[in-house]
Amino acid sequence: MSTEFALDLRLARRKAGYTQRDVAHLLDANQTLVSKLEQGHQQPTLEQIVSLSLIYGRSFESLFSQLMETARFELQERILHMPDGVRSYVGTFNRDASIERLARRLADEHEAYGRA
Repeated sequence: MSTEFALDLRLARRKAGYTQRDVAHLLDANQTLVSKLEQGHQQPTLEQIVSLSLIYGRSFESLFSQLMETARFELQERILHMPDGVRSYVGTFNRDASIERLARRLADEHEAYGRA
């Protein structure tokens, strides 16, 4: 997990004045989990991500911007190596167009976030 994400999580908690124990209680978890999240040793579940966004009063994207950028980059790399020889039938009719749209959207988002 990104060190930047872990540091951002710790900073958000400290800015809010919460202890790790407070956040653990709000997440219905133990303090060890919060420590692991803040050290970058564990990734939060989707439910924890939503709760952390609410706890810190930050949008999902602002709290997890580094993870989003990493995911964008990895998807852009994987698109270049999509499996060949996919059988064409009604279920794959839009496959090529969808891949192209995804690649374009990721590139546009990367450009937009790269300028920010």
